[in-house]
Amino acid sequence: MVTSSLSSQEGTRTPVQDAEKQAEATSDSHKPQASGFISLLRVNDGEVYEVNPKEHPRWYQRFLDTGAEENGIKPVPLFQRTNRQYSNLFTMFFTCLLCLLPIPTGMLATLDFGMSLRDSALVILFFAMITCAPPAFMAIGGANTGLRQQVQARYSFGLYLATIPLLLNAATVTGFSLISAIVGGQAIASLNPSNVSVNVGIVIVSLVSFAASFMGYKALHFWERWTWIPSLISLVIAVGCGGKYLHLQSEVPPSTAPQVLSYGGLIAGYFLTFGGTVSDYSVYHDPTHASKLKIFTYTYLGFFLPSVPLLILGAAIGGAVPQVPSWASAYAVSGVGGVFYEMLAPAAGGFGKFVVVLLALSVVGNIAISMYSVALNLQMLLPRLARVPRFVFTVAVFAVMIPVAVRAAERWETSLENFLTLIGYWAGCFDAVIIVELVLFRRMDFSTYDHAIWNVGRRLPTGLAAMGASVISFGLVVPGMAEVWYTGPIAEKTGDIGFELAFVVTALFYVPLRWLEVRIRGHL
Repeated sequence: MVTSSLSSQEGTRTPVQDAEKQAEATSDSHKPQASGFISLLRVNDGEVYEVNPKEHPRWYQRFLDTGAEENGIKPVPLFQRTNRQYSNLFTMFFTCLLCLLPIPTGMLATLDFGMSLRDSALVILFFAMITCAPPAFMAIGGANTGLRQQVQARYSFGLYLATIPLLLNAATVTGFSLISAIVGGQAIASLNPSNVSVNVGIVIVSLVSFAASFMGYKALHFWERWTWIPSLISLVIAVGCGGKYLHLQSEVPPSTAPQVLSYGGLIAGYFLTFGGTVSDYSVYHDPTHASKLKIFTYTYLGFFLPSVPLLILGAAIGGAVPQVPSWASAYAVSGVGGVFYEMLAPAAGGFGKFVVVLLALSVVGNIAISMYSVALNLQMLLPRLARVPRFVFTVAVFAVMIPVAVRAAERWETSLENFLTLIGYWAGCFDAVIIVELVLFRRMDFSTYDHAIWNVGRRLPTGLAAMGASVISFGLVVPGMAEVWYTGPIAEKTGDIGFELAFVVTALFYVPLRWLEVRIRGHL
């Protein structure tokens, strides 16, 4: 395919040598030339993250001393990647997905797609096993490059065309935040539907999530490391109290191939989109004391272990809702939260309300990491925005998220199904490009992700190969997609196979197009 000689014009360097070279260059040529907050935040070509407390205004340093994260999107040199607590790569995703978020996604299988619990469980298990792998593999790049996920994308899509997947990723992550906020809001509203609306619940869970996200990387990892415990206990109590009704499943015919593939595509959209953010949470981890397999395994299990049981639980609840009148009534008023309240109320009494509150707050970890990544994405939109601190964008995301979540809650199931299906298409293209670039063109050599060019458009790829392959794939994605508003001719016979086509076709076309780009430019 592409020889390793094309991957570097300067010979092979070790990650340590690369980092030392970056550090020397940065210390000499990229220090702020004037005092003041704005000059401090100026990002020059190839500038990496440095700790310069003497350069900070006093009030800003006091803020950082509270534990807030200083860095935004600047690359983190190897000597500053010192975190060796690799298990928190597992707890980061385990906690964010051990919440109410997977439940409504699972419910769609039985409530909307008309599948049996058995068929739903098999589809969930099979597609999860496959589609957890791409984002888990991409997670290796965070620790090994010190680059945020969408900054890594510039080494394939280029500085300017990378804005397109950047915007799609920001919209996707915000969408997951909305879903989590709605589910949490429904749970709080279920405690007193006549006096507490879903909108009030959305505001409450969003406020708590904002507090967790505001401080940044260390605070997020601390929150995600421990808050899975009350979430797990609450879910076990709820299932223990209401599980006796889960066997009352609706009678449905065996699932057809279109049903299986369409719902499988929805599950793919649920997992593949983590490929747009997964490296954001590992850029401070030391890659020299953990194998790539270890990072992959921690991340893969963090996705798989909480999601699959909860997706299947959601499918079981969805199949039982029409058969249990109290659940059906609660679902009509308060959605998923109302069902959990009905599961708990008869057996747990007043304590059940406390458990419902814990379940509502279980989504905080998911919303918090979403706010964090969207804030980083907004910093990447324009060069000048990199001067603005990350926490300012967190405030902006919070301000936008609440009214949009309130609006989306009005058409809950339709919003959820359309969102999860659509995001799988672009995520398939994005993940394919990033993986092929790393494996075939960079030969798993992370030193080729040169920090000196991370924000230098003329030295980064043009992005035409990545964008061209993605656009070409939609020639088959569109006929293979099945939406409420459109069903393509291929999908009419097979079901929705859009994400499969997006991933495979993009990967196939990216190889020759990127090879041609490298040959013309003479370098990666």
